Amino acid sequence: MAKILLVDDDIELTALLKDILELEGFDVIEANNGQQGLEKIDSSIDLVLLDVMMPVMNGTEMLRRLREAHSTPVMMLTAKGDEIDRVLGLELGADDYLPKPFSDRELLARIRAVLRRTQATNEKTTEKSDLLTYQDITIYPGRQEVVCQEIPIEMTGTELALLSYFIQRPGQIISKESLSLDVLGKRLARFDRAIDMHVSNIRKKLPERLDGKPRIKTLRGKGYLLVEEA
Repeated sequence: MAKILLVDDDIELTALLKDILELEGFDVIEANNGQQGLEKIDSSIDLVLLDVMMPVMNGTEMLRRLREAHSTPVMMLTAKGDEIDRVLGLELGADDYLPKPFSDRELLARIRAVLRRTQATNEKTTEKSDLLTYQDITIYPGRQEVVCQEIPIEMTGTELALLSYFIQRPGQIISKESLSLDVLGKRLARFDRAIDMHVSNIRKKLPERLDGKPRIKTLRGKGYLLVEEA
């Protein structure tokens, strides 16, 4: 049973979402602002559903502080059309976002997609045969950790899943549609920048290649490509 921390100051909506999630078998803990959310976060939490606009401490500030110590998956609940909140949330390490209002079916589908990515990572062991290596990058799936140039790098489950996807397809042009569907578990919507922001976060976290070449190249109108050695 997955344990979800639901952080939202809308009491009625929180009660409704809690009922929906519990009917689907989830264990739900509630918090009504970011400060309460931080106080309730621990290693038993499998996913955080995090509203953006809240008193005391808003969702983006909670996410910023959360990412200083935890890689727990986070799905942001944003106002419809609020592009700034979505981009900022993704920059700070949110795994996904869902604009309000949303349907029960969409919420459950997106939650399960995030949990599948995390579960697939955590179920792998750190046996040598399970490691993913490419050039100077080694991925330890069971530790949700990347080592590059002997530097340990923490990544969110979504970032690790995307990097693993690239490493298994070096030199291949991969469309955003494929990345969204195969890794995020959702069809790419118009103006959806989630893939762009996750790739940007991966680029920022990985040190530069010793030969000066980019690690992941953007091909305008086509997608992305993990650059091979010459």
